[in-house]
Amino acid sequence: MLDEQTLPPPASPDEELAPHRLLAGVRAGTPFAIAGALLAVSFGVVAQDAGLSQAAAIAMSAIVFAGSAQFAAIAILGQGGALGAAIVAAGLMNSRFLAMSIALAPSVRGRWPWRALQGQAIVDASWAMAARPDGTFDRATLFGATAVQYVAWVAGTVVGALGGGFLTNPDRYGLDAIYPAFFLALLLVELRSHRARGVAAAGALIALALVPFAPPGVPILAASVAAFAGLTRNARAETAATLESAR
Repeated sequence: MLDEQTLPPPASPDEELAPHRLLAGVRAGTPFAIAGALLAVSFGVVAQDAGLSQAAAIAMSAIVFAGSAQFAAIAILGQGGALGAAIVAAGLMNSRFLAMSIALAPSVRGRWPWRALQGQAIVDASWAMAARPDGTFDRATLFGATAVQYVAWVAGTVVGALGGGFLTNPDRYGLDAIYPAFFLALLLVELRSHRARGVAAAGALIALALVPFAPPGVPILAASVAAFAGLTRNARAETAATLESAR
């Protein structure tokens, strides 16, 4: 589990992206990178079973870099679904990043191309680790944690794609359990936070309620929108309370 004491404390804008702070983000993201690498091995194998070439599977991980979206697309293609349906499913899976980007936006700096580039570092674990109690984000944690996870994800896909002949049934090794365990770990971290506990629990319940009948991606999108609305309301309430106490 994550420990807030392992993350770097807030810094001034000039010191925020210092090398030692980025390295602290790398260390924080390493456990998730290891889990992601194992999951990526599984993806490299099942992507070929769905009809992708080795190069296509590796390129997909390097460009998309989103486990849930990639597995959703592969699941549809593997069942004979159309490419358009696979793209829509992947888009729904990644739509949660819209709310996450809105939350991150006030913490990034520079002209819009540089701000947009910084937003590419948003992945679930890094975003959760970089979030501060006041609603801002530590960019060093975000960038460092995402960098190590990206390298691990692509490397794992390479291993799975090129060595798939030696791993014909990834489920036999329990790799299919890594992804749900990954999101469960993120949920448990948020449940430890008094500010986000209710929002995290509500989002989890919404997703669980929709999974049995909603199309792929819709449950997590609905949960993300509800969580974002809840956190926004909490932040406004805390700001109002702070201003009231300062009078």
